[in-house]
Amino acid sequence: MTRAAMHWPTISPETHFQRNLRCFTPRPRSLHALLDNAVASNPQGTALVCNDTRLTYLALDQLVGRLAAGWQTLGLQAGDRVALLLSNRIEFVLCLLAATRLGAITVPLSIREQTPGLHYMLEHCGARLLVHDAELHAVLPEKNSLPGLQWRVSFDGCPDALDFDSLLADAPLTHAAPVQEEDTVVILYTSGTTGRPKGAMLSHFGVVHSCMHFQVGMGLGPQDCSIAAVPLSHVTGLVALVTTLLHAAGKLVILPAFKAPLFLDLAVRERMTHSLMVPAMYNLCLLKDQFATLDLSAWRVGAYGGAPMPVASIDALAHKLPQLVLMNCYGATETTSPATMMPPGETATHNDTVGVPVPCAEMKVVDDDGHELAAGEMGEIWIKGPMVVAGYWHNPEATSQEFVDGFWKSGDMGSIDAEGYVRILDRKKDMLNRGGYKIYCIEVENTLYEHPAVAECAIVAKPCPVLGERVHAFVSLRQDATDDELSRFCSSRLSREKVPESFTLSHTPLPRNANGKLMKREMRETLLKDLARWAA
Repeated sequence: MTRAAMHWPTISPETHFQRNLRCFTPRPRSLHALLDNAVASNPQGTALVCNDTRLTYLALDQLVGRLAAGWQTLGLQAGDRVALLLSNRIEFVLCLLAATRLGAITVPLSIREQTPGLHYMLEHCGARLLVHDAELHAVLPEKNSLPGLQWRVSFDGCPDALDFDSLLADAPLTHAAPVQEEDTVVILYTSGTTGRPKGAMLSHFGVVHSCMHFQVGMGLGPQDCSIAAVPLSHVTGLVALVTTLLHAAGKLVILPAFKAPLFLDLAVRERMTHSLMVPAMYNLCLLKDQFATLDLSAWRVGAYGGAPMPVASIDALAHKLPQLVLMNCYGATETTSPATMMPPGETATHNDTVGVPVPCAEMKVVDDDGHELAAGEMGEIWIKGPMVVAGYWHNPEATSQEFVDGFWKSGDMGSIDAEGYVRILDRKKDMLNRGGYKIYCIEVENTLYEHPAVAECAIVAKPCPVLGERVHAFVSLRQDATDDELSRFCSSRLSREKVPESFTLSHTPLPRNANGKLMKREMRETLLKDLARWAA
């Protein structure tokens, strides 16, 4: 599909969340309406595939209704928070849609999270029900530490939890609870510069607009098949894949864990037409010998985000799959996924950009005082639109700090040229990007400071050809400690991707400037010199 062939719905001005916004009309009015529409238009079409399980849209609707009825029998009500600590599996989608049918709010949590973080998020959102993988039982907070969490649900006879299948015994609940477009449907926790995660409030209104941006922008329909290779608990998996394929009434194949050979085998078997992954996953596929011989002729859209796609990877994919249209997408949890999208066919000529703003988005570049800059000038990127969240759950201070006149302050430094192409040049916030996972350095640093041997520390990015960046820690010790000891300490407190993978340890103070600020640029240069010396 070319840029000229894209037929966007009518856009009209509306006021939501006390913001004047550009909105699609007509549009579905809730996340649950996406399911109703898919069942009506494609009842016998395949909705979900995972391992040996295949569900049609009609079967999916029945299971969602039975789970909603089981939860309703327990006492779950509209507005209650349902936390999901689940890996990629069909039950994740069932829970999301069952909660929506009851008017409850889903709170997906990363399976990489450790006990302290889980306790904070479960308590902060006031979760009444938690559904978790049985193997994650050991990292759950003690029951008596979360008196508001009334029910824990799991699988395979997990101790101290209700059995998931036992909640499917009731007749299906067929009618969805009434909701307003602006109601919160999902809370997604995102790491903050203070080290405490913030709960971004995704609305029905925002999710629907994001699904429409993806569906029209990529030309998705009932004939399409996508493979969910990224975590469903992340905004990309949740919105760009689960709800977008639901809106398109297409087929979503759920991959429990990404392994390039398995992904490629599924792509062939299921005739995958669409993907949305981080560049590292495409690179891992290209490294496999089987890539050159497999029949991937159905694959027509290869979307990516979270990091730049190397030119060599773009060239290799174009050589093997000339029909594949690569599309860069840029967004965040706070933008309910896409804020920009590369127009079809323009990746090769605009690879130094993340595309153009999606039709309902307004984007501007501002200076340190919040004044808009001219085209091509570099500053902080601010984003506004119906997909931008209203704010953070029970955190008015963070909401007031990060949202101005309806614009979300992204913290990314970049520019927008006269043709509207957006370039991301740097990050205003101190964070790094590990294969699409945004890691705030201060969160890792605060954890290291809890270790009695650490006098001071600084997290910097270590270049990686596959993941882009890895976590490296410079640590000044007050007493002896080893890399392994510090790594194990962090592993018990942080999700896996945030744990430092390498260390520079010393008993001397870390470099600081005249104002006492840690000189991370100098430390990065030292690390790069060390890496070059070791490689020589």
